[in-house]
Amino acid sequence: MSMEKMTKVEENFQRAMNLKRMVDRWQNSHTNCLWQMTLSQRRNPYATLRMQETMVQELALANKQLLMVRQAALHQLFEKEHQQYQRELNQMGKAFYVERL
Repeated sequence: MSMEKMTKVEENFQRAMNLKRMVDRWQNSHTNCLWQMTLSQRRNPYATLRMQETMVQELALANKQLLMVRQAALHQLFEKEHQQYQRELNQMGKAFYVERL
């Protein structure tokens, strides 16, 4: 073999070795990541339960807040309708009976 062919073979060998090292590093880091994830899941079951409990509490508070908003909107709607009826009765010369204390 000539020197030129030897250097090309060496370069190809070096590229293949670099590629193999890169693939090995990626596989090691992937395995390490999977291991860390499973370790974290096993180590923190109580943290997961606390997070779920907190989410349930937040949902309950959000539902309560939504109920209050809906009640306020309904109250405004009733007040608006009452004023509309009052205007219509006034145009006919009538009024709601209001007991004064």
